[in-house]
Amino acid sequence: MAKRILVTGGAGFIGSHLVDALLEKGHSVRVLDRLEEQVHGPQAASTPGFRPDYLNPDVELIAGDVADRALLEKALDGIEVVYHQAAAVGVGQSMYEIEKYVARNTGATAVLLDVLANNRDRFPIERFVVASSMSIYGEGRYVLPDGTPFAPRLRPDEQLARKEWEMQGPNGEEARPAPTDEDKPLISTSVYALSKKDQEEYCLVVGNAYGIPTVALRYFNVYGPRQALSNPYTGVAAIFGSRLLNKKSPLIFEDGRQSRDFVHVSDIVQANVRAMEADAGAVAGQVFNVGTGRALNLLDVARILAEGLGVGEITPEIPGRFRSGDIRHCVADISKIKAALGYEPRVRFEDGMRELTAWMRTQTAEDRVEAAAAELAQKGLAK
Repeated sequence: MAKRILVTGGAGFIGSHLVDALLEKGHSVRVLDRLEEQVHGPQAASTPGFRPDYLNPDVELIAGDVADRALLEKALDGIEVVYHQAAAVGVGQSMYEIEKYVARNTGATAVLLDVLANNRDRFPIERFVVASSMSIYGEGRYVLPDGTPFAPRLRPDEQLARKEWEMQGPNGEEARPAPTDEDKPLISTSVYALSKKDQEEYCLVVGNAYGIPTVALRYFNVYGPRQALSNPYTGVAAIFGSRLLNKKSPLIFEDGRQSRDFVHVSDIVQANVRAMEADAGAVAGQVFNVGTGRALNLLDVARILAEGLGVGEITPEIPGRFRSGDIRHCVADISKIKAALGYEPRVRFEDGMRELTAWMRTQTAEDRVEAAAAELAQKGLAK
């Protein structure tokens, strides 16, 4: 049955792909998006009535902030399903633009939930899906040599200063990375991560209290077309791609062997659609990892990107520095979402990279990575 759906942040990278899929399924979709200049470029601020050229023409776009209560009430009128994708993204930047990240993520979500909680008759939402993040875990799950599960805090700066990059156990023993499950303790290591944790927990608590079936999806490292290549705080694939498009070496902290779980945006969309279509009793109040379960290190990511862009001779710059709050390994355990929602990642990283690099070659990217790195260093966050 066709639904009337609101997607906050629906003009962004992930949101716009979700919008396409929902429209293709016959749903009516409205988007509320602040059209952030850092994401959409200077034209978003300077062009009256700006609308991203990739945004589906069949979607109703309301330009504005989720924290604007009057605008939000207008956006919620007649809506049955809410996808809350809107958020300020960027781990490093969040550590010195603290007020902005708390306002955009925690504060705006509080306004949205306040409106829903106090207007249940007016806005009888049937399903609420919130975009959470793997960043809320901090470090991923590890296993000690005797098989004991280990959920560590950050590696000490003293250890990293010695260029001892791998995680160590409580007594200095080896700690091997393991799949990170949803029950792993949350040890957020940045303001961004804390704000995403707030978003997730506020939505689940209010959803439970008011009978709004709510699902939280913890996205791992998302990549694909429409990423903001000129935003130096977006995903690592886009950051590396921006450097390579400008014939510059990607900047990699530590030694490049830190691992992540890279998931194609179409698989993120798949999880979102399944979260809406699943029986409410099976998913209400639940959190799910959305990834692939495959570990890839940053050196491999940079190499595959360079080859795809035809600049394989450009190798990464690895100065041996580290950033405060960075984690070493985090890869998703996706057994829960597979069992509950029938989710199965469909796009292999190598195939997704071919698609991404083909799209990147059609784009112009302003390289702002060095300026962002200098900002981190000036703030004492890169060492």
